[in-house]
Amino acid sequence: MNVTIESISVEQKSVFVQMMELYNYDFSEFSGADLNEFGYFGYSHIDDYWNEEGRFPFFIRADGKLAGLVLVRSCSEYNDLRDPHNIAEFFVMKKYRKKGIGKKAAKEIFDRFAGGWEISIWRNNNVAKEFWKSVVHEYTEGKYTKFSSSDNKTEGFTFYNV
Repeated sequence: MNVTIESISVEQKSVFVQMMELYNYDFSEFSGADLNEFGYFGYSHIDDYWNEEGRFPFFIRADGKLAGLVLVRSCSEYNDLRDPHNIAEFFVMKKYRKKGIGKKAAKEIFDRFAGGWEISIWRNNNVAKEFWKSVVHEYTEGKYTKFSSSDNKTEGFTFYNV
């Protein structure tokens, strides 16, 4: 399957918003989030991806079809990294999971942004922990560091690609 990463333009914002609703529905199992009174989960940083430096939204496509999204930020939340980047959100629709699409997309994103990387995962999301452990281990050939947040709600991995 051909996997591509496509920058999301402001003209595609409505599609981005819809995909974030799917992501938040899926993720509510771990976040405990509820719908608001209008029937939406919402995402408070939608506009930030076009109004703030250091935020990069991408669609994941599989054979040209929308398959997910990945949001990258040029910062680290839990670690002191040089030239930092993190995966703010990562979503592959269920139809496309367990086919290597997420792994290909993640590696392409890592290749686009040289420097330090921080991947944080909610401690109760075991599927995501296994996915990212596999991706990071393969991408770095085992040269990464594990971390846990001070509040013990998240854990993750850091590494450098230069």
